[in-house]
Amino acid sequence: MYIVMAASECAPVAKVGGLGDVVFGLARELEIRGNSVEIILPKYDCMRYDHIWGLQVTWEGLMVPWCDGHVPCTVWFGFVHGSKCFFIEPHSADRFFERGTYYGFPDEHVRFAFFSKAAMEFLLVSGKRPDVLHTHDWQTALMPVLLCEIYAHQGMANVRAMHTIHNFKHQGTAGADLLWSVGLNRPEYYCQPDRLQDDHNPTAINLMKGAITYANYTNTVSPRHAWEARYTDQGCGLGHTLYRFADKFGGILNGLDYEMWNPELDPYIAAHYTAATFARKADNRTALRRRLLVAESAKPLVAYVGRLDTQKGLHLIRHALHWSLENGAQFVLLGASPELGINDEFWHLKHHLNDLPDCHLEIGYDEELAHLIYAGADLMVVPSLYEPCGLTQMIALRYGTVPVVRAVGGLADTVFDWDHSDRPVAERNGFVFDHADFAGLESALRRAIGLWNDAPALFRQLARQGMACDYSWNRPGADYVGVYEWIRHK
Repeated sequence: MYIVMAASECAPVAKVGGLGDVVFGLARELEIRGNSVEIILPKYDCMRYDHIWGLQVTWEGLMVPWCDGHVPCTVWFGFVHGSKCFFIEPHSADRFFERGTYYGFPDEHVRFAFFSKAAMEFLLVSGKRPDVLHTHDWQTALMPVLLCEIYAHQGMANVRAMHTIHNFKHQGTAGADLLWSVGLNRPEYYCQPDRLQDDHNPTAINLMKGAITYANYTNTVSPRHAWEARYTDQGCGLGHTLYRFADKFGGILNGLDYEMWNPELDPYIAAHYTAATFARKADNRTALRRRLLVAESAKPLVAYVGRLDTQKGLHLIRHALHWSLENGAQFVLLGASPELGINDEFWHLKHHLNDLPDCHLEIGYDEELAHLIYAGADLMVVPSLYEPCGLTQMIALRYGTVPVVRAVGGLADTVFDWDHSDRPVAERNGFVFDHADFAGLESALRRAIGLWNDAPALFRQLARQGMACDYSWNRPGADYVGVYEWIRHK
């Protein structure tokens, strides 16, 4: 099959979060399976150009219809670690992608509506006719609408659209005038409840709702989260739309890049190890303590790695820190928040705990340190309020670091409780709690630390069982190919 992916991120060249990892990982898995895959991205001025090989102009003078005129664009081509990528560079006074960062502007909806229109126009004029156009999140959610309403009538009728929702919280709401900008000139037609009209603001359009309505198939990034989005408030108002299109909506669990995250070869850790040489993991614990000036100790080491935002359960992260220190464990944290208030709060906490020998908070993000924490910690806390998929717990399992997670979204699909899971004992791999409260978190941590202290051989068995889990892109890749085949022939 010939597949074109369009997204606002692709690791490692343009990465803010998990979206970038998924676009790159899935594209590579699809290529391994013999498909032809191309990725279309904005040409940001802040991209990691050192990760692009052979960057060159491939299309000059792409004239993109926009508002009542045209915006000229240059399309560049290069390889990102072997994946074929096209980068669209608009030449506009709006400087859509020349702002020094990827997101965070009041005209966000305009920037990515333009990118969506430009990507469709590039496919049209270059003669590219993929079997499947795969779009991601609200930033490219307008593309299935444009495909069905405009480009299918201009020679692209056989192109099928799949849309993946990574986060329901951000849906791309905008005024109806945005439709006119991209050539969808009948606002009274599109601003209807069964098309793009936002369910909470009848004067606004909702781009994500448009993708669900127009795409041949829509998925989110774990089976559990697909259920949550339909039947709970985690659909963030889109539950009715998902109900209407339930026959073309589902969940496919994300995969993890097993080349990047591999304790047997990882260049960022102190000692390489496998499940068979698990004892060497202790050398990473020692290296981590020395790097972060945490006391050498016989205590278990609990960690948190990730963004510091409300979704991740900030009150539970703080409580896990204090409870661990009060109950015979050490705690290290690596994370930052885009919100200054949250960052300030954790800086204050860092200064308050600065003199404690059993604790270290690193406010920021350091890729090398993240790898060492995964390799050196005994337990990884992931107490999210909601989690569409989550990679933290998958990485922890890969490194034999036992996850302690809340039973939500992809966390519930990947972590199975040592004491209470209905799975066979040999398939259990962590500790799980249900409710986003202190009692639930404490119960899980108490059981985890208790097993570490009282039955170290069983704890090591549990950690090795986590390492045996396969959360690579192998199975998700097969699932996506299955959906592609289905929408091509339906």
